Amino acid sequence: MSEAGSDRVGGEVEAADEKSRRPDWFHRGHPVFFPLAGFFAGMVAVIVVPGLYAAIVKWVAGYKRAEELFPFVLLMFVVPIGLLVPQHTRRFGRYMLLGMVSTVVVVVSVGGAVAWFLLNKDA
Repeated sequence: MSEAGSDRVGGEVEAADEKSRRPDWFHRGHPVFFPLAGFFAGMVAVIVVPGLYAAIVKWVAGYKRAEELFPFVLLMFVVPIGLLVPQHTRRFGRYMLLGMVSTVVVVVSVGGAVAWFLLNKDA
């Protein structure tokens, strides 16, 4: 009788573990996780890194030196290009680069369209 009782208790514990355990595909194993994470990491990088870089350089070295050093912010594109090299991170790097480039294209095109509209409306 003790064997049957222990099987029942063990079975209940296994059932409780199965209910509380996440699915096997949760997050990293899901086929959409790395593309979404990479794309949004690229968007955040393009939006946050230049401002943060300029603020830190201005705080450390002053306004004039920050203007001189600002073009070095383009080195942030080295990160996704570096992620394209190893096979393990290639998919994330591709989508991060896509997020960065698409964000830059959208911001520049919308800014150009607004500037064109405002200049033509004034004339």
